[in-house]
Amino acid sequence: MGPSSKHTPRSPTYLIPCVIALALFSLTGLLLYKVDDVASRTGTVVGHNLEPTPWHVFPHKPFDEESRQQRTYKILQCSYLTCRYAAGAVGGSRRSFAGGREECPEFFRAIHRDLAPWLESRISKAHVAAAQRYAAFRVVIVEGKVFVDWYYACVQSRAMFTLWGLLQLMRRYPGKVPDVDMMFDCMDKPSVNRTEHQAMPLPLFRYCTTKEHFDIPFPDWSFWGWSEINIRPWQEEFPDIKQGSRNVSWKNKFPWAYWKGNPDVASPIRTELINCNDSRKWGAEIMRQDWGEAARSGFKQSKLSNQCNHRYKIYAEGYAWSVSLKYILSCGSVALIISPQYEDFFSRGLIPNHNFWLVDSLNLCPSIKYAVEWGNQHPVEAEAIGKRGQDFMGSLNMDRIYEYMFHLISEYSKLQDFKPTPPTTALEVCVESVLCFADEKQRMFLNKSTAFPSHKPPCNLKPA
Repeated sequence: MGPSSKHTPRSPTYLIPCVIALALFSLTGLLLYKVDDVASRTGTVVGHNLEPTPWHVFPHKPFDEESRQQRTYKILQCSYLTCRYAAGAVGGSRRSFAGGREECPEFFRAIHRDLAPWLESRISKAHVAAAQRYAAFRVVIVEGKVFVDWYYACVQSRAMFTLWGLLQLMRRYPGKVPDVDMMFDCMDKPSVNRTEHQAMPLPLFRYCTTKEHFDIPFPDWSFWGWSEINIRPWQEEFPDIKQGSRNVSWKNKFPWAYWKGNPDVASPIRTELINCNDSRKWGAEIMRQDWGEAARSGFKQSKLSNQCNHRYKIYAEGYAWSVSLKYILSCGSVALIISPQYEDFFSRGLIPNHNFWLVDSLNLCPSIKYAVEWGNQHPVEAEAIGKRGQDFMGSLNMDRIYEYMFHLISEYSKLQDFKPTPPTTALEVCVESVLCFADEKQRMFLNKSTAFPSHKPPCNLKPA
């Protein structure tokens, strides 16, 4: 054979493109796997990848309305990309105030009492870390930015509206809110018992406390709205309730006490209250709230401004504290408060026989009957008590609520003996990221409760 018959072996012309295609396919698969893995490990303000709190049983949050791909995209977009392209820190530039400072309401001094356990020990990183055992999430504010570390999912949209309130506080007082590290829980019942934790009090923020607990009360989520049951932001809901209370004069209101709610919440008081349902014998009308039926009808029969037609309205604690207290007081009826065990941030401003009537839980039905009979025999005095309760809630406008939040966080931050830094697992949360996760109805409520920079400084907090 001649030289022309010899040749060098050559690779098939399709091999290199195949190798490149295979590499790209593998890289794409790896990237998709990594993206999906990151999304599946990211907790969110609406509860993605979070288990319900172990100390209270409620259903796991479903996300069946979206596909896995849609959910992954939403988590990545809202959690990692939205705040990055938002218009800077929510704290904004520092704002100077004109004019003097008025004194804060007297009940603001409860802030000093709530924080007294840490006056000597101060609040260390160890305190905050130990409080995580009872927390649903952790909030770290650094240089006007809010970072959140998620542990458990909250009921409904409590976490979303609580964080929205914090973000609006930052907008209310741009550049004024100090750096701080706080553990939050979003369930009703306090958990840091004073006897059990006397040696090392744990700082945990929640919506209520008791004299037997270290939990620090913070304004609850519903001041910014409770979208699931159509309760609007406080600045809309209170004026509407007040107007509704005027539709019927005191003289023409039903001359007995009224309560409507859910008695099936492991509450001995509410169970006993059912036995008082006799307007002739006990002067009380006790109604069982069917939340399932209310939800099916779109809560059309639950409008708060239509529930002010009785001279007396009963407040009964349930599983623990209840958000209904502020709406009952807003009616202008005499609020019959059954021996409260729990207190939220503003209830420390309530005074028996001045802006509410205290009912004895150990003598429940006769105590209600006595209050109703006294009020009907002293209509001028009874109407005045109801009016003062309503006026108290009217004074608790959103300005006051932001002032309370500002002072509570400021005083708390003074006790921290370390520089707050967000943990590596925390993600920045901003106005845009919360709105990114919100559904259409939630977004409407959130937008209605947007705050604007204050033109005056917070009220002057009296010393301890």
